[in-house]
Amino acid sequence: MGRFDNLSARERIMVALDCGPDEARELAAKLEGHATWLKVGITLIYDGGLPLVSELKQRGFKIFVDSKFHDIPHQVRGAVRSAAHSGADLVTVHGSGSEAMLRACHEGAEQAQAEFGHKPYVIAITVLTSMDADELAKVGVTRPIPEQAASLAKLAVDSGLDGIVCSPREAREMRELLGPDALIVTPGVRPAGAALGDQSRVATPAAAIEAGASHIVVGRPITQAEDPVAAFEAIVSELEAAK
Repeated sequence: MGRFDNLSARERIMVALDCGPDEARELAAKLEGHATWLKVGITLIYDGGLPLVSELKQRGFKIFVDSKFHDIPHQVRGAVRSAAHSGADLVTVHGSGSEAMLRACHEGAEQAQAEFGHKPYVIAITVLTSMDADELAKVGVTRPIPEQAASLAKLAVDSGLDGIVCSPREAREMRELLGPDALIVTPGVRPAGAALGDQSRVATPAAAIEAGASHIVVGRPITQAEDPVAAFEAIVSELEAAK
């Protein structure tokens, strides 16, 4: 049994606040007492800054800072530490940034633990869910997406990271590759009947969890719903019914 197997349905759902600071605050107020995790992406980070992360953290949420760090080791080490200081519980980095960079990210998390008593999970982006094989080839990667994602995932975990972000379609293979204790976070999750938006490799919430995801990221189907709380609770019900 893995360390995330006993999570409740609502603990597995990360709500993506892909919006401005004021709307993020409004959504957080509505979801308080319902959602466990909020995801803050780079648009919101640059708009609201890390103080907004602290503000949302103080509301009682766990915060996924989708920072996608990709820089020299010295910079990412400090960036992970700083994100942790703001209250981030989970930070993303690009798995393609090199083994040295990934190890530095792990060191930044360890440094945060030593200094602040708070160590965030650090997970690697493998292949962005908006990319298909043609898009990947345009940046020089010609091997199949599953092979590319698996290679970067193994490198990340071997470098000390806690897990990965991947498409739901790669979740089963990733779980087999990385074992029961890895964090496997899947964006590109859409309830049945929802619009695909800019995601090309998607799955329903229940299918993603069944395939091996520890957590799922859901944005617009919740945040742009007429009633975000009802939309969130519908996904909770879907996951509970699938157990």
